[in-house]
Amino acid sequence: MKTCFGFAAMTRTPAAPTPLPRHLAVLVLLCMGCAFAGNHVAARAAFDDGAGVLLAILLRSGGTLLVLAAMVLWQRQSLRLAPGAWRWQLTLGLLIGAQSLCLYSAVARVPVALALLVGNVFPILLALLTWALGGPRPTARTAALMGMILVGLVFVLEVPARLASQQSVGPQWLLGVGLAFCAACVFACALWVTDHKLSQVRGSVRSLLTIFIVFGSVNLAGLTGALPGGFDLPATRTGWLALATLVVLYGTGFIVLFISVPRLDMPRNAPVMNIEPLATLLIGWLVLDQMLNPGQVLGGAIVVTGIVLLTYRKVERVKAQVAGPAG
Repeated sequence: MKTCFGFAAMTRTPAAPTPLPRHLAVLVLLCMGCAFAGNHVAARAAFDDGAGVLLAILLRSGGTLLVLAAMVLWQRQSLRLAPGAWRWQLTLGLLIGAQSLCLYSAVARVPVALALLVGNVFPILLALLTWALGGPRPTARTAALMGMILVGLVFVLEVPARLASQQSVGPQWLLGVGLAFCAACVFACALWVTDHKLSQVRGSVRSLLTIFIVFGSVNLAGLTGALPGGFDLPATRTGWLALATLVVLYGTGFIVLFISVPRLDMPRNAPVMNIEPLATLLIGWLVLDQMLNPGQVLGGAIVVTGIVLLTYRKVERVKAQVAGPAG
């Protein structure tokens, strides 16, 4: 899932850099989407080898934190926040930490692609949350796309077949799907906080502080025993290799996006990042031999198409609003 907590805010730099040619920008975003997909597949491989969920998040956030801290120090950026912003920054960090925990816990229980598809319904939840908190009401087009995404999820989760079956779906499947949905809910809240409460904070500083809070909260959870087995070590070298791959893929994806976002024309190209669930499906099949059935693949295509259309319309509207007064 897109772990940037507010790509758009990262683009607010004093001098606008020259955008990359669109084909290069799209290529970068496709590669980063695949990197994030590979990160989740590597996580599942590590969990299958006995690694704890907290250990994976700790290594992932720790590696990224070191690089971000070096960048912020090199750029000599101040970590001072405006009065009243610290509580929202803490809230954001805890929300991202909870999202990571829920999503990785879902990945450990159900096929990775299924967990990612359920987790990627956060645009629907964000639109509803914004409306509930006084924002604009979703348009008829938006509501139709939301319905389209939900129909796709019905196929992904095989709801008709499971209702007709006499066999129980099993507690692990229900828990995994529930955790993936919780990850979507928490991420939607995090994006709302970023957009409405922390939009004036420099993107690099907000990212660094968020990752630091995630790192600290995971350590605290492990030390207090809040999640038994969370720091379990892999049983073999395969698990350690998977953890190393996870750290490299996530860190590379995050840092490359962090550096490149001002030149990627995100209002135009952001929907490309929705390649992540489809890339997860392919990589999960190649690495883990996890494959969704044709009905689930069709549902996944419907979900991703709906999300792309929903996101594309939103970012195009934002771009038009920004460009309008200047014309």
